[in-house]
Amino acid sequence: MTIDERSRHVLHQRLEQVLGADEAGTLMEHLPPVGWADVATKRDLDAMEKYLLGTFRSELAQAISSQTRTLVLTNIGAVLGTAALTLAAIRL
Repeated sequence: MTIDERSRHVLHQRLEQVLGADEAGTLMEHLPPVGWADVATKRDLDAMEKYLLGTFRSELAQAISSQTRTLVLTNIGAVLGTAALTLAAIRL
């Protein structure tokens, strides 16, 4: 049996008849909004956490590699510039 909005509405009406409006509303609020198959389990949350951690680590490694490459190339440029200035000053 699939649970749809119509069957939930029928259930709510019946609960109102038996329990009263407030109690029926309280009970209906404790039911999942859709079928139990659509509710996330702890296993689903663990899998999502592993996926997000893997994605984060991959992006972090890529950002660090890019930053390191930029830093190394900048330092090489600074060293070559300093060497060129030093050689120019010596020739004066």
